[in-house]
Amino acid sequence: MNQKIVFAAALIYLFSLAGFSASAQQSGKHTVVLDAGHGGHDTGAIGSKGKEKDVVLAITLKVGEYIKKNMPNTNVIYTRDADFFVPLDQRAAIANKNNADLFVSIHANSNKNTSPYGTETFAMGLHKSQSNLDVAQKENSVIVLEQDYNTKYEGFDPSSAESYIIFSLMQNIYLDKSLTLASMIQTEFRERAKRADRGVKQAGFLVLWHTKMPSVLIETGFISNPKEEQYLMSKEGQDYLASAIYRAIKEYFNDLSEEEREVEKATSGAQEPANDLCYRLQVATTSAPVAQPAEKFKGQSDIYEFKDGNKYKYMIGRFATLAEAKKFRESIKKTYPDAFIVPFNGDKKISLGEAKDLEKKQ
Repeated sequence: MNQKIVFAAALIYLFSLAGFSASAQQSGKHTVVLDAGHGGHDTGAIGSKGKEKDVVLAITLKVGEYIKKNMPNTNVIYTRDADFFVPLDQRAAIANKNNADLFVSIHANSNKNTSPYGTETFAMGLHKSQSNLDVAQKENSVIVLEQDYNTKYEGFDPSSAESYIIFSLMQNIYLDKSLTLASMIQTEFRERAKRADRGVKQAGFLVLWHTKMPSVLIETGFISNPKEEQYLMSKEGQDYLASAIYRAIKEYFNDLSEEEREVEKATSGAQEPANDLCYRLQVATTSAPVAQPAEKFKGQSDIYEFKDGNKYKYMIGRFATLAEAKKFRESIKKTYPDAFIVPFNGDKKISLGEAKDLEKKQ
């Protein structure tokens, strides 16, 4: 491959990114593209009983359901929602066309040795170890199933280590945010799903190459490991992995919103603190996150999880006034006799005294 051509193409790509801004961010509504790896005639990795394409599709659809139920201001788009093949370049194109804020590609790993296990999340970048390169080569090898792949991918050879020089030039403006999301995903896998943490890594994945937003590729576990294959194929395992990915995405957007608020505050001078007063009913406290809050608190809307120290507190309902919250508490007394009212200003828990002062200002 001509390295001068590669270098020039990479520079043109990087310059094109510099002027990009997603309309979804400007409108205040987030868009997440969820990409279930492989599909159709491309089975991906094969275990003793399961296929990667089936496992990752199930997990991806569950992630989407979690987001739809709990993040109403987030639009979910799937690159595939059934068992069919989507070329790698089209997956990125779907994200770009929809001005996505995040691109999350979900996979399962494999190894000739059946011993390796655990999760790892990749951002687009230059591989720093042979094992990272091996994973990228395995995932990129699917392009040979596509027609005219040599032209489509600019002469890229997925089996040639030399081809991966192009990715040394792709340290683009989205790398930091991609690594931030990857770290959040791995934390959730480790702390919530109790999976072995193989870390956050970088490698040259074609599916991430042309995405114009923070993007990650997740390896949810090794389908080649019999015990981990059983977990990946189980409903419980898929639920925990999907919930972990969803929570990381939610945390990412929450942190991004907080960052934007801080920037706005810093650039607009002294302002009155925002008044976003509401009252919620606390109905449960746990030492670990609830796997499926919507199932546990059936029939309730506006389920809200609040982490307080090392405890997880669950609230239901959202009311503008204390009187409305008291009325709701009476209506749920039989189901939740110990429920009590907690006032919030935005995402911050406040005292009833502070709430009364804010009510007077409204």
